[in-house]
Amino acid sequence: MRADEIRNLSADEQQDKISELKEELFNLRFQQATGQLENPMRIREVKKTIARIKTIMHEAKLGIRA
Repeated sequence: MRADEIRNLSADEQQDKISELKEELFNLRFQQATGQLENPMRIREVKKTIARIKTIMHEAKLGIRA
């Protein structure tokens, strides 16, 4: 998910997206532990997307970006 797409979401939608991604990350880690993970790079992508959303939320809180 790109930054401009995240900025177009409302605060509630951003929180929902973080929840969804955290659940997906949990499932990916579970798959990795059991040896069923097909794409290990997906873990990195999900973690970066969560960080990206949190950064944009913090920017909005500080008033850095609208």
